[in-house]
Amino acid sequence: MTKKKIAWIIDTTAHLTDELLNHPDVYITPLSIHFSDEQFVDGDPENTSYLYEKINSSEEIPKTSQPSTGSFVDLYTKLKETYDGAIAVHISSKISGTPGSSKAGAEMAGFDVRVVDSLAMSYGITFMVERSMEVFEETNDIDKAEAVVRSLIGKMTSFVLIGNLKQLYRGGRMSGVQYFVGSLLRVKPVVQMSPEGELFPLDKVRSDKRGFQYLVDRAVERKDFIKRRIAIVHGNTPERAEKLKIALQEAIPGMEVRVGEISSTIAVHAGEKTLAILWFEEEGTYDA
Repeated sequence: MTKKKIAWIIDTTAHLTDELLNHPDVYITPLSIHFSDEQFVDGDPENTSYLYEKINSSEEIPKTSQPSTGSFVDLYTKLKETYDGAIAVHISSKISGTPGSSKAGAEMAGFDVRVVDSLAMSYGITFMVERSMEVFEETNDIDKAEAVVRSLIGKMTSFVLIGNLKQLYRGGRMSGVQYFVGSLLRVKPVVQMSPEGELFPLDKVRSDKRGFQYLVDRAVERKDFIKRRIAIVHGNTPERAEKLKIALQEAIPGMEVRVGEISSTIAVHAGEKTLAILWFEEEGTYDA
């Protein structure tokens, strides 16, 4: 059987590991952050510190935008010269219009792209793509590589300790969080992504210390069900993320823990010092 060649497309809201960044068949489409006087491309590490300073000091509410349909047309037109097909896994459509732009771009380019609305973000997208790659390597079957991704939709577990509730509220794009606004000064909200791909208020804690322990406790409760690893993502607070990694590894010996930053477009809403833990309790299936 002739080995097929397929590409994977993700956007910059994914947890971008070195393996994904350096993989020859992975293509990354950036979202953007807009102020009235400046524009930032998501995923550029050189902009991170300055962007947080800009968010924290500006009275303006920055806007985020998905990649344009035209940018997807250009990408897919180029890819169809080399690849038999592609699988695109994007941030939840409840948060961004990226899946719609990607699908429209594929149709206009006339390229076989299996566009998947992950109903997730960050590590959720990453795990789906990693599993898709594994299945394609095993089977050389794009249908099965797509099927395993779709079987994982809505299956991500997440606990997000918001670093800056004021920023989340000002962003105005995450439903239900206004519930916490009355406790803005002292309460740390915990939000979760629902199986339908929306962020909703789950709980609240009274301090950073208690919030930190809350995350550890939730992981310990599910330690026997977590598949492969726990991912920690953070908003410009690497020291706290590493401290959380150590605490999780002490509480769950042998557990692999990954650490990475949340994308800038998510940080616009969640704010600096956000900490989140994410995992899957299934590895997905592809059998009919």
